[in-house]
Amino acid sequence: MNSAYHRRVAFPNELGISTSRQLQNTPSTQRPGLIVPVGSTEQHGPHLPLDTDTRIATAVSDVLAARLQACEDFSWMVAPAVAYGASGEHEGFSGTISIGTPALAELLVEFARSACRWAARLVFLNGHGGNVAALRDAAALLRYEGRDAAWCSCVARDSDAHAGHTETSVLLHISPEVVRQDELVPGNRAPLTDLMPAMRRGGVAAVSSLGVLGDPTTATAEDGGRIFAEMVDGCVERVRRWTPDREGMLR
Repeated sequence: MNSAYHRRVAFPNELGISTSRQLQNTPSTQRPGLIVPVGSTEQHGPHLPLDTDTRIATAVSDVLAARLQACEDFSWMVAPAVAYGASGEHEGFSGTISIGTPALAELLVEFARSACRWAARLVFLNGHGGNVAALRDAAALLRYEGRDAAWCSCVARDSDAHAGHTETSVLLHISPEVVRQDELVPGNRAPLTDLMPAMRRGGVAAVSSLGVLGDPTTATAEDGGRIFAEMVDGCVERVRRWTPDREGMLR
């Protein structure tokens, strides 16, 4: 796996579809499902790129689509990623671009309203925790409107919070060339629950001058492969089951 994951500029061609006309001529019984990676553009410490969340969401989406091809009644396509999210807690650091929860929710709603004119089903694949409120709002409205839209997140057990062991390991697995290993420095390793009061007042900068919550110095590509596989397996299970709650989250 490599950095090609984040360079998608068009829908993949697994279905033999590369133009609007080809998709329009697909029989209604063969309409594809659509996976939409949702990431962010935000600081990830001195060692990881601003598009870390987008890279992870896109990489998981690509493997998810391939896995679903073998077990679903219809095929899945992966959309170009939504690369800006709700990242206000990181605005104390240069490079972060946050569009906020209301704007992100509206973007996702309009995206799905349009895509659901030709896609049989749509799932937003989330790579950034700050996007959850927008995903809930958007999916709840879309489902109320009768669209078969839902969302799930790239999660793994025992993950640290931000730019630490978990994300650094996954990047070493999918995009090792972008990890600045000479800049690996431990961040604030306190439990996130202990940090939240200060973060609500002053963002991540209030608890970590590096922008790191966790310890990236322990990261390995081998751990990244295990964590990545866990993320994919969880998403495959939830998408196959397709039991969204009232806010569209897949259980």
